[in-house]
Amino acid sequence: MDKSGLIEETVRRAADGGTQVSAEQAGRVVDALFGTLEHAGAIAEALRRGESVTVLGFGTFHAEDSRAVLQPGKALNEYIGHDAPHARR
Repeated sequence: MDKSGLIEETVRRAADGGTQVSAEQAGRVVDALFGTLEHAGAIAEALRRGESVTVLGFGTFHAEDSRAVLQPGKALNEYIGHDAPHARR
């Protein structure tokens, strides 16, 4: 999935939950979190400051040897392994 796909899926899932979010709004959120070529996002800025970023269930981003690393969380690993009770397939 590329950035456009992530934005489209975010809009769709928000609508499924009863919240209307435009593609432009979702794109701004994605850019704010992950950054663009011109501006670092919140995750990259935290890593540069030596902080880790934890998204409960998804995982923890941290810097290791000047590289960004994602340590997957239990819920993500279970979902990928199809053990999660709410897994959408």
